[in-house]
Amino acid sequence: MTSRATPEDPVRHQSEILEALGVSPTTGGLYSQVLQRMLSAAETLGMPREQQLILARAKNSITVNFPVLMDDGECQMFTGMRIQHNDALGPFKGGLRFAPRMTHNDLAGLAILMMLKSSLLRLPFGGAAGGVICDPTLLSREELMRVVRRFAASIAHHIGPDYDVPGPDVGADAQVMAWFADTTAQMTPDRSRQGMRAIVTGKPPELGGASGREIALGTGLLHILRDILPDFNMKVQGLRFSVCGFGRMGAQVARMLTGEGATLVGALDRRGGILSEKGIESEAVVERLKSTGGVGGVPGTTATDEEHFYRAKPDLLVIAAGESIVNARIAEWIGAPLVAEVAHAPWTADGDDVLFQRGIDVIPSVLCNSGAVVGSYLEWVQNRTYIPWSPTEFDRQIEQYVVLGARRVKLARMRFETDWRTAAYAASLENLGRVYDLRGIFP
Repeated sequence: MTSRATPEDPVRHQSEILEALGVSPTTGGLYSQVLQRMLSAAETLGMPREQQLILARAKNSITVNFPVLMDDGECQMFTGMRIQHNDALGPFKGGLRFAPRMTHNDLAGLAILMMLKSSLLRLPFGGAAGGVICDPTLLSREELMRVVRRFAASIAHHIGPDYDVPGPDVGADAQVMAWFADTTAQMTPDRSRQGMRAIVTGKPPELGGASGREIALGTGLLHILRDILPDFNMKVQGLRFSVCGFGRMGAQVARMLTGEGATLVGALDRRGGILSEKGIESEAVVERLKSTGGVGGVPGTTATDEEHFYRAKPDLLVIAAGESIVNARIAEWIGAPLVAEVAHAPWTADGDDVLFQRGIDVIPSVLCNSGAVVGSYLEWVQNRTYIPWSPTEFDRQIEQYVVLGARRVKLARMRFETDWRTAAYAASLENLGRVYDLRGIFP
């Protein structure tokens, strides 16, 4: 029987640490919910109080405000942020997002998740997150380029291949990372300029990006499911799955799984959902989204609302939408016995508790989307060594890292008799704890 610390359980240090940080357990927000789950896992391990304090607080928090000249000749001010949470294992690592509703709280929670993910996979990276508050869909290509370049120039002295290595997140693609890398390179002395291609990951192959990095998330999830599904008497071939959020990540996962013999039976976006017991062509969903902005109307499917989409009973529900999607109400609806979090933190604390109480297994994002950070690591290594990976070796490396990560989580589940999320966080924190035991606290 699995267990989990709850607010009623006697927690030795958590309330004290939250008070020291000025965080209320009932405040909500991504940082608060991720922090509380991490501290609960730390208590499961018996991690010393001083280590919990170190891992709970960001090392650096950077905010910049900068002007950008718009196409109409007007000047507009933008705010950018970079949260550098922890670098005990290596350079800070984390995504850059360009989104209208981004907050410091969100980025702080994402930076913790990246720290935990890197540690779980035993990658030589820390955790960070950042970006610019803006809506890329309202910017022209030239305006977006100027926003990216001004942001890069504003934080250039806070990042570097050996210190902080950004990658793409929401609203950022290979082109955005190319602009960011070029800007930082221009601000670097000539003798070091070529080495600066390792300052970001997710670049186009022509600028040092690794072939396969753009599908590394889907590749990683496929290998993870191959390892985990037999524990549920399932396998990828013949798996019936639904996808919530059919953006870049959701479409990539759908293509990967259907290509291996799984059947897509449901898709949901902001406008509504579709279901089909006979199966849905993932490319038809992508094309429908491009033409209409929604998944509705794909031939051979039945339109459905949000509630009926979640109440359907596929073998696996993939959550690839934004943060805090699965609240308590939606958690009560979910009919799938297994959930895979492809999005970074698609849960709320109360929703997570409901799923746990209902006995629904949730594979957390620190494992499910870890293929992306492994791909970033391999790109970083390629840029540092000037030796490219072959597609076969790139895939083999991703498989090795994510499968070992999955097995660490499964082992932690058995050792601590707990749920998947607590087990993943505990396996990650145990590694970080050993590092701090060896390093000690300076001076």
